[in-house]
Amino acid sequence: MKAIVLESAENPWVIKDVAKPTPGPGEVLVQIKAAALNRRDWWITQGKYAGIKYPTILGADGSGIVAEAGEGAGEWLNKEVIINPSHNWGEHPEFQSKEFKILGLPEDGTMAEYVLVKAEYLYPKPPHLNWEQAAALPLAGLTAYRALFTKAHIKKGDKVLVVGVGAGTGSFTLQFAVAAGAQVFVTSGTGEKIDRAKQLGACAGVNYKAQDWAQELKHFSGGGFDIVVDSALGADFARIPDLCNPGGRIVFFGGTAGNIPELNARPIFWKQLQILGTTMGTQDDFKAMLAFVNQHKIVPVVDEVFPLADAKKAFDKMGAAKQFGKIVIAM
Repeated sequence: MKAIVLESAENPWVIKDVAKPTPGPGEVLVQIKAAALNRRDWWITQGKYAGIKYPTILGADGSGIVAEAGEGAGEWLNKEVIINPSHNWGEHPEFQSKEFKILGLPEDGTMAEYVLVKAEYLYPKPPHLNWEQAAALPLAGLTAYRALFTKAHIKKGDKVLVVGVGAGTGSFTLQFAVAAGAQVFVTSGTGEKIDRAKQLGACAGVNYKAQDWAQELKHFSGGGFDIVVDSALGADFARIPDLCNPGGRIVFFGGTAGNIPELNARPIFWKQLQILGTTMGTQDDFKAMLAFVNQHKIVPVVDEVFPLADAKKAFDKMGAAKQFGKIVIAM
């Protein structure tokens, strides 16, 4: 079978033929129809991710049809599925175990014609989504859902700020918050992405490259935000506490712009703010996310679909951060 393989530090990834795996007890072999990229995949190819292992088939996100089933997993045979890439979470819903893994490193992932997974991580493909839309959902959808619902406890009427709306997690956070009845505001580095966000229900947005972006947001929101979801951190994070309403929740799950800078702690304790870290989510989070997507008929934003032969273009686009939503590879 053909796969996108993390080959070596000198040759970060190649498309090559590899052996098709055989499912054992409790396992299935999914014929992948589409696989989505995450920023994680790009960092892995740059050698800037923990636990890199050569060779490994890349990819956390995928949709497809169960082609073979091992003992005890026959009920899934020929079913259309998506895969939860959050594996071995553990017994504590508040945090992942030491055995926690994300599909695509160290275990072989979804950027292949077939992927071997435990049946416990399979879920029926939402019937209102096509293969590419379904493939876009798992990792970013789970991350955004846990940030908003499990961590920030979003409720109708909350004012939510999404920092960096162009990312896959950003577009999902926007869509989920709008569906939950929140008023959503966004930041992005381009006016085009802000316009796209407004089409998805954002009330307003500002360009974070502008010197007065924080003042603009405060004006648009009428004073501040109840929830801020951030995947960038960096120097601008220092201005976030001032944008929060009393009791505000700041949730983050990435640091693409750098570390948390020195903060003025006074507004944090005086306004009773919470700064909450999150990573992926539990099986219950994934089930709840899927139920929410099905209930509200949410359609993931797919920026562009590339055939497997053009995977380099997909990775280059991810590296340039030119997408709005998810980049998908059709297998």
